Amino acid sequence: MSTTPATDSPAILVIGAGELGASVLAAIAHRLDEHPGAGTLSVLLRPPAEGADAAGDPRHQELTQRGIAVERADVATASVAELAAIMTRYHTVISCVGFAAGPGTQLKLTHAALAAGVQRYFPWQFGVDYDKIGRGSAQPLFDEQLDVRDLLRGQGATEWVIVSTGMFTSFLFEPVFGVVDLGVGRVHALGDWDNRLTLTTPEDIGVLTADIVFAQPRIRNTVVYLAGDTISYRELAAIVERVTDTTVDRVLWSNEFLDDQLRLDEDDAMRRYRAVFARPTAVAWPKRQSYNVVRGIATVTVEDWAKANI
Repeated sequence: MSTTPATDSPAILVIGAGELGASVLAAIAHRLDEHPGAGTLSVLLRPPAEGADAAGDPRHQELTQRGIAVERADVATASVAELAAIMTRYHTVISCVGFAAGPGTQLKLTHAALAAGVQRYFPWQFGVDYDKIGRGSAQPLFDEQLDVRDLLRGQGATEWVIVSTGMFTSFLFEPVFGVVDLGVGRVHALGDWDNRLTLTTPEDIGVLTADIVFAQPRIRNTVVYLAGDTISYRELAAIVERVTDTTVDRVLWSNEFLDDQLRLDEDDAMRRYRAVFARPTAVAWPKRQSYNVVRGIATVTVEDWAKANI
């Protein structure tokens, strides 16, 4: 299927305004303010509840006051054709809708972008190195990320940019994840104390994604690696001790232990993620080689984040 080719004007659409989407919107809006005439910015949000006034929604009003136009569609239920009809009005589409939207959503959005003839598409791939993870990992949703990559690499009409960020920094400290347990003063290592993680805050991802969007020469058809920080679990324990000024218990969750836990409940999302982040590869890359370091853009380190938030 196809629609009328997307507009040639520099119109940008961000899909979603959650934690990541809001950061991307703010950073792109700031760049547009610096460069009048550089284009327009819109965001795709879910329709309001039945009977509610969309224009009266405080978030809608706040966005429009900032010069950000609002499109409406539910990506979970809208068809490829319906989404493509919206995307066809845009030169660049950046998806900030993650796994919470449900299986199949990433592929549907990609099919819609291609059907719309979008000139440049940033899929939601703000995570680990899915190519190196490969298929059949502990997190089944990762296979869909590879399907998206195959789809984009198999065509030549739409440029694409994949932004790999590692884990969101805040997620490392989420009690439900279980790696940092401040309540009992304990840090768990996943797999091995020397296993490493790359972590980036959503705010930094927003700034860096905006920089990628406007970078010259134009970035296209490639994977860009960001790294707010890259640390080992051993370094994490030391950071928690410095920030809290206490000694923490160090407990290793071996790969065997994590696999056993996953077998007990294969539908538990946190057990899946723990098994993934116990890998010695694909979830970290050297910070010195990251886009932000090469471009000289400062980012928030894990210790910076911990000092500000613990």
